[in-house]
Amino acid sequence: MKFIRNEKAFTLIEMMIVLLIISVLILVAIPNVTKHSKSIDAKGCDAYLKMVEGQVQAYKMDTKGIPTSLADLTAKGYLPAEAKCPDGTELTINAEGKVINPKLAAGSE
Repeated sequence: MKFIRNEKAFTLIEMMIVLLIISVLILVAIPNVTKHSKSIDAKGCDAYLKMVEGQVQAYKMDTKGIPTSLADLTAKGYLPAEAKCPDGTELTINAEGKVINPKLAAGSE
């Protein structure tokens, strides 16, 4: 019996305090991660839009015409199939050959 009484260990209170601290840290960290995830998707979509605009310019130089849709760029190999923004938004091309993000266009009106 003497051996068991001399053994040092964490008490239940100490373990609960540690779990409480870890829980608070997780509750603080998760909202920040989701907020930055939305920011990353928006920046990724902006970068994708600029890349598609560059491909439209390359299409214009090669074919001396304006693509009517992203399907034209995909068919000629300027864009991969099923290419879209990280947030799932599909871009469109207007009659002047300008690439438009429908989400941003609807929000600016």
